[in-house]
Amino acid sequence: MLLIDFLDETNEVQESHLELVEKLLQHAAEQEGIEDGSEVSVTFVTNEAIHEINREYRDKDQPTDVISFALEEMGEGELQIIGEGIPRILGDIIISTDRTREQAAEYGHTFERELGFLAVHGFLHLLGYDHMTREDEKVMFGKQDTILQSYGLGRDTNERP
Repeated sequence: MLLIDFLDETNEVQESHLELVEKLLQHAAEQEGIEDGSEVSVTFVTNEAIHEINREYRDKDQPTDVISFALEEMGEGELQIIGEGIPRILGDIIISTDRTREQAAEYGHTFERELGFLAVHGFLHLLGYDHMTREDEKVMFGKQDTILQSYGLGRDTNERP
C-alpha cells in the first residue's frame, strides 16, 4: 500500500476529494507495480501559491495546474542510497485547486475528473514519465488514460487527453 501524506493549504478540499485522490493513487501504484510502503505527498494550494513555486523552481512566471518534485531523480554528483527496509520516497505532488476548478469548467467535466487527472499526471511524473517528446507524451498519456479508465474516471470524447 502506498503511504500518502496530504496537506491542504487552501483549507477548502473536501474529505471526499481526499478519498478520491487516495484511492486513485493507490490504484495507479498498483497498476504501475509500485512496492508497498512507498511514500508520496500531495499538497493542495491556490493559484497564487503554485505561481510562486512555478516561478522559483521552473522559471515560469505563471500559475500551473500540477507540479511534481521527484525525489528519486539523481542530480549531478549525487549518489543513490539503497538500503534494506528503507521506504521508497517518490516525491511531492502539488495541485492548484483553483486551476483544477478552472480546467474542469474549460474541458466540460467535473472537478473530481480533473482532480483525478492531475493527481495521476503528477504521480506518473514522480515515476519518471514525461511528455517532452511526442513519443514520451504518447506513452505517458496512454498510461494516464488506462489508469483513469480502469478506475472509472475515463474521459468523454470531447474532453482533454
